[in-house]
Amino acid sequence: MTQLPTQPTKWSLDDLFPTAEGPEFEGALAELEEQVTQVEARRPLLSPEISDEDFLELMHLVETITATSRRLLYYAYLRFSEDTQSQTALGLMGRMEQLSAEIENRLLFFTLWWKGLEEQAAQRLMTGSGDYRYYLESLRRFRPHTLSEAEEKVINLKNVNGVSALSKLYDMITNRFSFKLEIEGEIRELTRSELSTYVRDPSPQVRAAAYQELHRVYSEQGTILAEIYNNIVRDWASENVTLRRYATPISVRNLGNDIPDPVVDTLLEVCRRNMPIFHRYFRLKARLLGVDKLRRYDIYAPVRAAEKSFSFAEATDLVLENFRQLSPTLADHALRVFATAHIDAEVRPGKQGGAFCASATPELAPWVLVNYNGKTDDVLTLAHELGHAVHALMAQDHSVLTFHSALPLAETASVFSEISLANRWLQEEPDPAVRRDLLVTMLDGAYATIARQAYFVLFEREAHRRAVKGATADELSALYLDNLREQFGDSVQVSDDFGWEWIEIPHIYHTPFYCYAYSFGQLLVLALYQQYRREGASFIPRYLRILSYGGSASPTHIVSEAGFDISSPAFWQGGFDVLQGMLDEMEAL
Repeated sequence: MTQLPTQPTKWSLDDLFPTAEGPEFEGALAELEEQVTQVEARRPLLSPEISDEDFLELMHLVETITATSRRLLYYAYLRFSEDTQSQTALGLMGRMEQLSAEIENRLLFFTLWWKGLEEQAAQRLMTGSGDYRYYLESLRRFRPHTLSEAEEKVINLKNVNGVSALSKLYDMITNRFSFKLEIEGEIRELTRSELSTYVRDPSPQVRAAAYQELHRVYSEQGTILAEIYNNIVRDWASENVTLRRYATPISVRNLGNDIPDPVVDTLLEVCRRNMPIFHRYFRLKARLLGVDKLRRYDIYAPVRAAEKSFSFAEATDLVLENFRQLSPTLADHALRVFATAHIDAEVRPGKQGGAFCASATPELAPWVLVNYNGKTDDVLTLAHELGHAVHALMAQDHSVLTFHSALPLAETASVFSEISLANRWLQEEPDPAVRRDLLVTMLDGAYATIARQAYFVLFEREAHRRAVKGATADELSALYLDNLREQFGDSVQVSDDFGWEWIEIPHIYHTPFYCYAYSFGQLLVLALYQQYRREGASFIPRYLRILSYGGSASPTHIVSEAGFDISSPAFWQGGFDVLQGMLDEMEAL
């Protein structure tokens, strides 16, 4: 029986490697070199007449190389995440990123051959490719945007020492930030994760001070951080729009997600059109807080006098029991994360802020990072990240090339886990005041996950256009303020210091246009959860099947199995209708 931790723990990376200096790590490097050499030796076989047997053997080698290189790269990334100020971890990550680029360049001939292969030959080889099929189909989607082998090699090397280095520099600068906040007459020095808990403090003064301190620290480096962003954006445009001929900067992300541009446009437009739901919610919240109008500082304010705290043991019990009530299979997968010591929940200086789940290979339990502070949102975050973990483990029978879901579906299990836990609390709670508080938590989360994320992408679309024309830090901050004021309309007062908020969002640096995946996932899950509430246990096998696909089919195909059409505005509107029902219930309490 798995012994669950009673306190937030630090993870173990031993299932990847015990150390970067030992024989296991060096052995993996040697294996990787041998595997790549074997693929290079098969280059003469690449022709339209290659046999099915030779092709499958080649694909097996590609799969093995991917698994080996991911173990090495993920070990380096996780070492860096647990202590972003470690020079050793930083050096290791740089070394592994460089190695990854070199391997990609050495194998570039295969992907270029495959993308350029005539359709009839490609279809013949894909017919017998089994679980590799969607991976192979996905490569061919990029045919119109693929350059010559020499050009692709230059870009790979450029990325390691260029845009990737800029992204890493952003992390190094921001992860060493410390923040000072006066709490009960005492000045405390906090990490960003610790500071973020105070934006939900019962005191309006503390909430405002927490945000102001966040903006103050970031804005002191605002010019530098904005310059990093501008260069990342220009690099994105130079490579993807100028050289690769994508229609727009966001088209790059959409093609990678296998989502047509018009579908993303529809999603964003429906989000924009439904902002009055959130305006109505913010006005109701202002009345509950006894103020005329919310300030942006008050968006996540609790409506109760003091928030309940949960020990880490209580949190794990709640989350695991929620999985168990959905399906024992999901609970068993979540338990694997604890049984393998793959969770890092401590709050400590230098540790990466926020939360994530990293799935290296199908056979290994994912690694989960959270910064646990004992609040209700921390419990929901734990449920969210363990949802990612069970999603990966549900797809563990797929190849390392196809077990990762596409970004738009990557939030399916995580958000379903989060919303099912919140709804279970809601159903079991007899006290109307507590039910109201839970609805506030859910609607706060819906704003943060749907509207806020959609508006990040709306900001990015315009920021990318302006940055390539030389927009300054102040101009981008003014653009962001306009974005916020459109979001909130006249329901929330937005102060000028929030103009710097955009430089505090790592996603727009690391993964441009990523954030609509959150909106997609949340609205999808609201629709799925409605089906679950109607059908009960009979819905679960269909839900588990969606998760078990991983990334072995297109999002459109996977979602269609649940009976939805993602190209229809009505599909996205259905999620907002669920939120409308929550708001109606809250007003009736």
